[in-house]
Amino acid sequence: MRSLVRLSCRFNGHDLRPLSLAHRLPVQKRHQSSFARINGRRKRIVVAVTGATGSPLAVTLLKRLQELKVETHLIMSKWGGATLKYELEAPSNTALYLESLASVTHSSLDVSASLSSGSFRTDGMIIVPCSMKTLAGIRMGYDNDLIVRAASVTLKERRRLVLVARETPLTSIYLENMLEVTKAGAVVFPPVMAFYTRPSSIDDMVQQSVMRMIDLLDLGVIDGDMEDEARWSGFDWAGKRKQNT
Repeated sequence: MRSLVRLSCRFNGHDLRPLSLAHRLPVQKRHQSSFARINGRRKRIVVAVTGATGSPLAVTLLKRLQELKVETHLIMSKWGGATLKYELEAPSNTALYLESLASVTHSSLDVSASLSSGSFRTDGMIIVPCSMKTLAGIRMGYDNDLIVRAASVTLKERRRLVLVARETPLTSIYLENMLEVTKAGAVVFPPVMAFYTRPSSIDDMVQQSVMRMIDLLDLGVIDGDMEDEARWSGFDWAGKRKQNT
């Protein structure tokens, strides 16, 4: 048994344990909840963060999934961490803070992680934000890190994959990549601002986008806190918005 344990931590003579943070992070307490469950277990979502702009979206999404008692598996690229530090204020701009919002953390370099196999059951994956490099890797099936590998697994297992693609303007190369991953089953979700909600702050726009992401992950929950303010309900012709019913 000991030899099997040693073998599982080594590959071609290299010790793989330093590549993953998961082995040294404490297992967070698993709360009981009626939210986001399937067949008696908590829903399990992979959340990947890459180096495109949009760190507030990742932080807000992880907070909301934590509130919904969803089991989250976080993967963050090197440049995802750098962008996080640049875009947010302390203490919310560190990798450790982001990891504290997730149930489990994996190194992006650890392609031996559980997420690399379709036998590890998940209920979907979201890459937020998704860089154009990551998009290209997914389109080509170039599984050179755990983020792209986990996305490939999500596609091949016919699970929900949401790519919060953040770039503008878009070249024909980017558009072709988006088309091909959509054909493969992914959902491309550019975080486009919705002005019909009459947002009064950046946070309002972030919250509305995150609500839509949760919808796309098909968690079986309705984000009631945001429902009245952030969901379109049509016009009445007296010039006022209809109330949700």
